[in-house]
Amino acid sequence: MSKQLRELQARKSTLVKEARSLTDRVAADGRDMTDEEVTAFDALRTRIDAASAAIDREAALIADEARIGVSSAIGPIVTDNREADPKRGFGSLGEFMQAVYQADKPGQSTDARLLLGGVGASAPGNFSNEAAGQDGGFLVPPQFSQEIFKLSLGEDSLLPLTDNVEISGNSMAFPKDETTPWGTNGIRAYWQGEATSAVASKPVLGLATLRLKKLMALVPTTDELLDDANALTTYLPEKVALSIRWKTNESILFGAGNGVPVGALSAGATVTVAKESGQATQTLVPQNLAKMIARLPAGSFANAVWIVNNDVLPALFTLTLGNYPIYLPTGLPVGGLQVSPYGTLLGRPVFVSQHANTFSSQGDILLVDLKYYQTITKAGGLQTATSMHLYFDADLTAFRTTFRMDGQSKITAAISPAKGSTTMSPFIQLGAR
Repeated sequence: MSKQLRELQARKSTLVKEARSLTDRVAADGRDMTDEEVTAFDALRTRIDAASAAIDREAALIADEARIGVSSAIGPIVTDNREADPKRGFGSLGEFMQAVYQADKPGQSTDARLLLGGVGASAPGNFSNEAAGQDGGFLVPPQFSQEIFKLSLGEDSLLPLTDNVEISGNSMAFPKDETTPWGTNGIRAYWQGEATSAVASKPVLGLATLRLKKLMALVPTTDELLDDANALTTYLPEKVALSIRWKTNESILFGAGNGVPVGALSAGATVTVAKESGQATQTLVPQNLAKMIARLPAGSFANAVWIVNNDVLPALFTLTLGNYPIYLPTGLPVGGLQVSPYGTLLGRPVFVSQHANTFSSQGDILLVDLKYYQTITKAGGLQTATSMHLYFDADLTAFRTTFRMDGQSKITAAISPAKGSTTMSPFIQLGAR
């Protein structure tokens, strides 16, 4: 970091402290500012804005110098090809974090790769300045954010099973029609008699609006860990990804709303299949599973998956229909593809998860068609940034990852059948036994 940029940052910091001292003094007295104090505050704000603009100009010059890379006074101007690299010339996430860490050490210059291609571009002068460490730090190069996002969507992630739409804004509305062909409302067809008037019908439409919720992981990292690039490259992204994946899965299934998505099994459409009459406690019988499948709507069988707790597996191994096992733990391919490492149960993939309850409790076995669950996610996936000053006094660097999404069931209630009284649903759980 240049000497001039550090001096500008120090000047701005001093002015901000003076302005804060003035407002704190007024607040402590429990009064409004006097005319003289208002004039003094406005003068400080003008000087702060001027310092911010000067920081922006200096940061822009540093970035320009890094891009053009003039080799000598008479040498050729060379384009820095690292700008086209999605990793901005860094070999790994750990290497990038080390560069961020070193950038703010006294007497250390800023690694030019941190300023390539807008990675260190400044934000508006009255807000955070990404090129100035004191105001916020450096954004993570795009390639590293993508690496973490791929880890979050592993084989046990539920988000890819939902009906997901990426959006660039903050919300999206989904018109919906929950009427059935055999129902009493909505669009209906009637047999038409000769010379009789047609019976008119009209759609019954609803509207579901989803608004992005923010999931954040804030990781203060010690200097000792930052000194080990290899440890950071493997440890930090994986741990962030695991936490985000867990929270996302939990909200898709059981989210309570009020700042988090409304889970598929938290809505009114969930069906609970009761145990068999006279069924012993702590047991599982094939009829339990057969009745769960029978509650799926037509068309959901091809999309449905089982989600079971680990301690349900011993009971699954003993289940048979005649001489044939109904659980195939080797995972015979479905449609030519290996759909789950835990195999199939009655023809549908099994996912073993701690999101399901313990054995014999309600919800230890779930059968869900998540195509009936609508999600929206922010275009671009995870957003990752870093700050060297949030925990400056503790000698820590903070790395922040945010993931924005929302979701809810497409239907608000279980589906009434055309004949009979047993309702159907894409979200089914087995009752306690």
